[in-house]
Amino acid sequence: MRRALLVGINHYQKSPLSGCIPDAKRMEEVLARHQNGDPNFDCKLLISKPDRMTITTANLKSKIHDLFHHETDVALLYFSGHGVATPRGSYLMTQDAEKFNEGVSLAEVIMMANNSKATEVIIMLDCCHGGDIANFGELGERKALLREGVSLMTASRDTQYAMERGGFGVFTSIIYDALQGGAADILGKVNVARMYNYIDIMLDSWKQRPIFKSHVSKMIPLRNCTPKIPLETLRNLTKYFDGDKNGIQLSESYLSNSENQNGLHKVMSDIRQYHANGLLLPLHSQSLDESAENGEVCTLTPLGEYYRDLVKKNRI
Repeated sequence: MRRALLVGINHYQKSPLSGCIPDAKRMEEVLARHQNGDPNFDCKLLISKPDRMTITTANLKSKIHDLFHHETDVALLYFSGHGVATPRGSYLMTQDAEKFNEGVSLAEVIMMANNSKATEVIIMLDCCHGGDIANFGELGERKALLREGVSLMTASRDTQYAMERGGFGVFTSIIYDALQGGAADILGKVNVARMYNYIDIMLDSWKQRPIFKSHVSKMIPLRNCTPKIPLETLRNLTKYFDGDKNGIQLSESYLSNSENQNGLHKVMSDIRQYHANGLLLPLHSQSLDESAENGEVCTLTPLGEYYRDLVKKNRI
């Protein structure tokens, strides 16, 4: 079972926001189902209302406790709203926030995550000062204390602001694209490490730096997208490139317009997909067609050898 609590707060008495509710709804859209429509996370959407104070400190703390308290495979907390840093620590700001009662402290969030009954815990914060989460002052500045299975991803460092653009949080917009397949591997799997790499590159020109803290023994996929190469085609790697064969000698017979209908055009179709996704080494000629015409040998890259070995081990 996978559970996700998605929080979006626009309606603050001071400094209201506009993109947090749309952010939370987009996260529900992309997490509730895998790309093929199969169920993924059981999502609970918690959003603010303009006419009443619905997300108080007590309410939010209760919902986070409920998320982490149950035994489940994955528990995911997403928060979009104001974050505030004080000399007493950093907080997820709630609608009833006031001085000395700013909301739910990040220290308490991480305590609940570390004590969670969930096998894996993922926390994503699109708020200012979110990078302070799990910092443990007694160990020294910016040193985190996480139990195995906990991963944290925040929009900015503990001293930075998180920006909005086009009606959405910049950080959440990139997460959304990553989960739509931007951060997927060749098998179509999106995990937190690939997401962070994607976000880190995309935020390179902005004045906010994402933070990723993780203590995991395995990388679980958060979402399955369409594989970049069909699995049947990937499994052919062991047929074309076995242990005794370093490469494939191409020829004009592999071209689809060849008069020789011996099935080599199907092999060439697979080779084109390997080449387009970085599984084949660069060829001397400018295209695969020219390589076939010139009788060149195509060989696997280290990435190609990795996926071939996965096939051999029946992992694909």
